[in-house]
Amino acid sequence: MAVTRLVLTDFRNHADTLLTPEPGFVVLAGDNGAGKTNVLEAVSLLAPGRGLRRAPLGDMARQGGSGGFSVAATLLEGSEIGTGTLATAPERRVVRVNGAPAAATALAEWLTVLWLTPAMDRLFVEPAGERRRFLDRLTLALSPGHAHHSARYEAAMRERNRLLAAEEPADPDWLTALEARMAEHGAAIDQARRTTVAALAESLADQPAGPFARAGLTLEGEGADDLAARLRAGRARDAAAGRTLAGPHRQDLAVLHLDKDQPAHLCSTGEQKALLLGIVLAHAELVAARTGRAPILLLDEVAAHLDPSRRAALFERLAGRGQVWMTGTEPELFASVPAPLTRYRVAGGAIVAER
Repeated sequence: MAVTRLVLTDFRNHADTLLTPEPGFVVLAGDNGAGKTNVLEAVSLLAPGRGLRRAPLGDMARQGGSGGFSVAATLLEGSEIGTGTLATAPERRVVRVNGAPAAATALAEWLTVLWLTPAMDRLFVEPAGERRRFLDRLTLALSPGHAHHSARYEAAMRERNRLLAAEEPADPDWLTALEARMAEHGAAIDQARRTTVAALAESLADQPAGPFARAGLTLEGEGADDLAARLRAGRARDAAAGRTLAGPHRQDLAVLHLDKDQPAHLCSTGEQKALLLGIVLAHAELVAARTGRAPILLLDEVAAHLDPSRRAALFERLAGRGQVWMTGTEPELFASVPAPLTRYRVAGGAIVAER
């Protein structure tokens, strides 16, 4: 699973950029603000979701450009996928697969993209919603249908919340239908998350002690058992609260530092970074083993936070495990990266390949 051709048009600070990376390591080096992370964000948009920054689509279009943007890619096996917006509808996402219009959720059938960014360093102390989104990205890699069920569940929940908040009494039959839809898709969401957490927790527990911390994972919160009945019984409560208070959208991913037997949110900042990196690496290996396709990894400024021995261990572990995009301000950080390797120098939106 790899991108062999990437074209950015009016995306962030990239007016017209073409990259032709090899399937292995892809290194983007340059000063802060040069546009390195923008390239990673573009790749992250080739999968379902809002990308690694979760930014509004309108913010991605280049200032002074056409008003829209496009990200187009050719994959290793020859397929072509792309996404972007039109100047006439800057907040409406357009997706095409092999030249034909497609839903954003369909991208999961073509690429699995995982990322680790400095903004994720506080994942274990952020509200539960951040960890749910992280877990859903991990789940999507093992269960592509997860995006469909999540979208349908969220749509039904939004409509139910709207009806409960209206001044006029809601049609009980319509509420029942929405709650049945939430129960159906909620059950699929819950099962997919639990399967992912169990498989990943087992993989992490079996790993020997090493340079990357081992994490214990548990899914906390309500499942989807009898969800339709619980939603029906909680209509008055949810109307008063202004939101739905039961269902898998209230679950949380609990993380434990196994070797210290300490919850992740109580660990040091360095330990939290190590736990997060360990989870991402173990998950990438799990996806490759389960699906036969290694996911694309986007590692933003990861090398800068590792000492030389851990940096070398990271590169060694990632070697031969699919396409890995990495950014850094100093090219020297990547001196020990093994081949195949594609190097780019990024400066002011211009990207130059260094062979």
